[in-house]
Amino acid sequence: MPSRHLSGHKRIALVAHDHKKTEIIEWALRNRETLILHELYATGTTGRLIEDTLGVPVTKLLSGPLGGDQQIGAMIAEEKLDAIIFFWDPMESQPHDPDVKALLRLAVVWNIPMACNRATADFLLTSPYMNAEYDSEITDYSTYLKRQVGSTLAK
Repeated sequence: MPSRHLSGHKRIALVAHDHKKTEIIEWALRNRETLILHELYATGTTGRLIEDTLGVPVTKLLSGPLGGDQQIGAMIAEEKLDAIIFFWDPMESQPHDPDVKALLRLAVVWNIPMACNRATADFLLTSPYMNAEYDSEITDYSTYLKRQVGSTLAK
């Protein structure tokens, strides 16, 4: 089975919907000592708030609805992210729900550790693998890539 090697220095994406921004900021502040050991990425306002609160650089992408979620998805596919902390709001419809679903799907396809709430984020950050090397197994999609597509496309 193919795998991807993760170093002890992780590249972590931080994302939060509007009604979850306070929660992720409080969580990040409580976990500052662990987070500052890693490379942080975040969508729009979340990135600015985390950078201001923690006093460490955060690579800021676009706001989620403006393409930030898709940027994170591209980083997953390009093997440029190692973990995602995404405090999403299950009670609020989002204008970019298809982008959110695509991001969640890519994280599963590429076997990226992902936390969608505070408890899971705490478990992820305190895992022995967070600060250690790890070989993440990736599903072999070669059969999918070699599949035959409709013969009408060749004509």
